[in-house]
Amino acid sequence: TTKRVKMARGLAKQQAKAKTAKKLAKKASSSAHDHKAARAQQLKVVCSVCKSQISDLKTYKTHFEAKHPKAPMPEEIKDL
Repeated sequence: TTKRVKMARGLAKQQAKAKTAKKLAKKASSSAHDHKAARAQQLKVVCSVCKSQISDLKTYKTHFEAKHPKAPMPEEIKDL
């Protein structure tokens, strides 16, 4: 007797591999975004006391009041 080998999901398997390859290629091309550079552009202000980077002046004032209450307030955030 001869044993027949049944092809399991022949066409469906090929289509699934092609779809996955296409998906991975698209993902690889879209992940070329440089996250570190984008984050560096967002951080615009540097604290004069602790040198931490802060995104905007309002957040800088909040940071300064919370972390450095005894230090004199910088001129750039006094009027906010």
